[in-house]
Amino acid sequence: MNKNIKALYEIAQKETRKILGLMSGTSLDGLDLALCEVSGEGGNTAVKIQQFETIDYDDDIKTEIRKVFAQKTIDFQHLVLLNEWIADLHAGMINDCLAKWNIPATEVDLIASHGQTVLHAPKFLHQQEKFPNATLQIGDGDHIAVKTGIITLSDFRQKHVAAGGEGAPLAVYGDYLLFSKKGENRIMLNMGGIANFTYLPASQNAEEVFVTDTGTANTLIDIFTKQFFPQKSFDKDAEIAKKGTVNQELLNELKSDAFFQKSFPKTIGQELFNHDFVNSALVKLGLQNISAPDLLATLTRLSAETIAEAVLFVVENTKTPIEEFTVYMSGGGARNPLMVKWLQELLPCKFEKSDILGISGDAKEAVLFAVLANETVAGGNYNFGSQKGIPSVTMGKISFPD
Repeated sequence: MNKNIKALYEIAQKETRKILGLMSGTSLDGLDLALCEVSGEGGNTAVKIQQFETIDYDDDIKTEIRKVFAQKTIDFQHLVLLNEWIADLHAGMINDCLAKWNIPATEVDLIASHGQTVLHAPKFLHQQEKFPNATLQIGDGDHIAVKTGIITLSDFRQKHVAAGGEGAPLAVYGDYLLFSKKGENRIMLNMGGIANFTYLPASQNAEEVFVTDTGTANTLIDIFTKQFFPQKSFDKDAEIAKKGTVNQELLNELKSDAFFQKSFPKTIGQELFNHDFVNSALVKLGLQNISAPDLLATLTRLSAETIAEAVLFVVENTKTPIEEFTVYMSGGGARNPLMVKWLQELLPCKFEKSDILGISGDAKEAVLFAVLANETVAGGNYNFGSQKGIPSVTMGKISFPD
């Protein structure tokens, strides 16, 4: 037996596996690293976070990624070079963190690397009949495995697409395995660049679980904050938006986009929600001179309303009153007081930060990939039935260090 296969077999037999989950989102802020102790599998999965750190991307890294990020026309050589370069950067960040934490690589069983998304292209968006749903994350797993000496699972989204999904949102798997609770209807709402949520039924029946993207959360707010205020990367505490007034005409125009009329579940990214998405509406309405506070207030309201409308749609289909739900928030939007205030007005239910469930909201997505890797190696027994968008598959390509 190949020694790597033997090592993987032995890892699968352990009661507890030490898995380093990695996440770099579409906001391009940096790399989240969550070192987790994962025990059990399926509904018996338990996670303890041993260490967590976010390493910011410097301006050079962001600049290089943006040359290809969500772009239809690119320098193909640059994309190829980035695939290896990002992997090497992530491997270096891993090695630095392990040294800082005084943890030898030999004590880590697996790395679970999401990679860096550069294009998300569900079929409804690219609209080319002969081509399927598609998504691409770079940061090759082989490079990470070789440079860290740790078995690495990566490229998780491809199996999801191959099995009929759109490659997102993958949060549903971790949400269901870690956060389902008998007797409580939960909405696990993540408000990162894009907003998505998982509905976890009080029955804990996997076939009733539902997940979807809702649209933009922070992406558009961040883009236009940077445009008006180059020294700011986001509208901290909604300080700018709170000074503005929502422009209802602009809000209606933005919400008229076909994405918001598309049936659930659905996924999306900055391929749609970008500068041009807003600018074309401003030109159409003659609002090019709109103030920064008014524009950011309108974009914040757009996020709140489209999230709330999606949640209400799903809740209505459950035949359970919205008052009997609890929304658990994570992501940067959970720290936006104006967005949260409007959500609470639009959704008359209980709101909590997801942190109270035992896993930091900042670490949640990195932990998710550790859980997905654990299922691939030691589990894979869940069944979401035949629901569109939630294939019952294990995910992640396995890369050996030698």
